[in-house]
Amino acid sequence: MEIYNPFELRKFVAPEFLFGSGAIEVVDRYIKNFGVKKVMIVTDPGVIKAGWAEVVERYIKGTGTPFIIYSNITANPKDHEVMDGAGTYKREGCDMIVAVGGGSPMDCAKGIGIVCTNNMNILEFEGVDNVPLPGPPLICIPTTAGTGADVSQFAIIHDSVRKVKIAIISKTLVPDVAIIDPITTTTMDPKLTAETGMDALVHAFEAYVSNASSPVTDINALKAVKLITQNLVPACEHKKDLRYRDRMMLASLLAGLAFSNASLGIVHAMAHSLGGLLDLHHGECNALLLDNAVQFNFYCAADRYCEIAQAMRIDTEGMGHDRVKDALINEICLLRQRAGINRTLSSLGVTKDMIPQLAKFAYDDPCMVTNPRDASISDIEGIYAKAL
Repeated sequence: MEIYNPFELRKFVAPEFLFGSGAIEVVDRYIKNFGVKKVMIVTDPGVIKAGWAEVVERYIKGTGTPFIIYSNITANPKDHEVMDGAGTYKREGCDMIVAVGGGSPMDCAKGIGIVCTNNMNILEFEGVDNVPLPGPPLICIPTTAGTGADVSQFAIIHDSVRKVKIAIISKTLVPDVAIIDPITTTTMDPKLTAETGMDALVHAFEAYVSNASSPVTDINALKAVKLITQNLVPACEHKKDLRYRDRMMLASLLAGLAFSNASLGIVHAMAHSLGGLLDLHHGECNALLLDNAVQFNFYCAADRYCEIAQAMRIDTEGMGHDRVKDALINEICLLRQRAGINRTLSSLGVTKDMIPQLAKFAYDDPCMVTNPRDASISDIEGIYAKAL
């Protein structure tokens, strides 16, 4: 008789979220429900240019609630940008934040919130469960399909002195509300579509093979893999087609829920290191590292990688693990190339002499804890070298 093994104890955190075309049109209702006095809209110049910040402004104006805009945010949001935003928030007497944009504005908004309620420097929150008090009410409105910051308990902030991206992980960072409208992604160009989509794919991969995965995160992760595999390239090629935009935004949501609760792995640890040292685009770094990370991890989670391969429509019937591994790695590379991500780390400015420093930062990243295979600094160096 087979011995029954109960599911391991797991928790799952998620914000209230509204998903679907036209969701952005109800932001005013949520503002009214919170009954706040003054709102800070956190966004960036690209989102302002695309027009989505103006849309949110219009709906907030309709409530009669005063607001200000903070947009001094760059890719890979910096510690000083968070602290500057927190100073502005306090001076202006704000009591709510609405983040509009991709991962950078949303992570910066989370940082601003916890700095204001805890009166601490943003870098003091580094690590897991180091945020004593939650931030003020936070609504996130994502305009990219990939980061998952709108539903996650993660914030990634660039330490501008050490040149490393720190991970802040705490349930206090989960937004109060996520308003997820696929229409907002129709202004993304093919490059951004590809990079954010590959970021979501890596979220799903790493959550599924994480040593902290659960039946709930598994369902979300595998569905996200299926959706991204089938819709990423069409979304890049047909910018305004909401069939593909809807599915990619759904994939981003599902992958975000998965990784927020199962955490990530070696790909994100290494991508954070690259982004911190060289200020590179996070999604592209993830895309360029995934195949070599799968090669490294495969036999420590072989059955799970086989299930991912099946979700990517790879016919694994009759295949042993070796053949599945090769087929999966090949499919990852094909998808990346078809989406237009064809560069190498070398072409992004990474050199061999940078690898030891990159590997050390990656080794210390909290995402390494849930990778299915323990990795030494020399292992990480080897993966970077292969990706050059």
